[in-house]
Amino acid sequence: MNLEQRIRQGRVELAAALRWSARCGLNEGVCNHYSLEIDDAHYLINPQGLHWSEVRAGDILLIDAGGKVLDGRHSLEPTAFFIHSWIHRMNRHAKCILHTHMPYATALTLVDGGRLLMSGQNALRFHGKVAYDDRYNGLALDDDEGRRIASQLEGRSAMLMASHGVTVVGPNVAWAFDDLYYLERACMHQVLATQAAAGAPLRIVDDALAARVAEQVAGERQQSEMFFASICRMLDREEPGWSSL
Repeated sequence: MNLEQRIRQGRVELAAALRWSARCGLNEGVCNHYSLEIDDAHYLINPQGLHWSEVRAGDILLIDAGGKVLDGRHSLEPTAFFIHSWIHRMNRHAKCILHTHMPYATALTLVDGGRLLMSGQNALRFHGKVAYDDRYNGLALDDDEGRRIASQLEGRSAMLMASHGVTVVGPNVAWAFDDLYYLERACMHQVLATQAAAGAPLRIVDDALAARVAEQVAGERQQSEMFFASICRMLDREEPGWSSL
């Protein structure tokens, strides 16, 4: 595909991820950001001020590496640029970045020393892939904080950010969204199990088995692509015009 075609496809994919995230209750007001690197000079990101459920492909902004809007009818939210630009720059595996304050994953970030436990199958797919930023510095409104946050990811695919939220990254939108969805499910199961346990310890899977399950899931990434394709089909049926540019 040429540059124009990749931009068009990226806009459609980000719009689908944003709309489905809203359906799943992963959004918060008109905050949080999803971005996609097209190449070193072109990035896509959702605009400021739109609820994720109303974002169309044509609303997605095209920006450069410095945060200048190259194409789009809306403005860029400041913290989106500082967080995403540095993660893209410092983590080359992070082609797609999804940052949310989704409820159950964020709940774990409010716990002192909160960690995703290797208990349930959904959690096991993240064995060795979750970073933890245990320092909260307020809103990310400058390069220093954006750089600091980005440095905490250290090549992993997800990061729980203390008193803040979660960031998930991947090589494309489908894989990143699949991880985001299952990370929230894993955190939900952990929170519910902790409540049900009433002080009893949760069952922890040993490292060797957890690593094997993570490898098994990584070998079935067609599931991520099929899941995302099904989302796009459902949006086509139920929300006409969502992919219009």
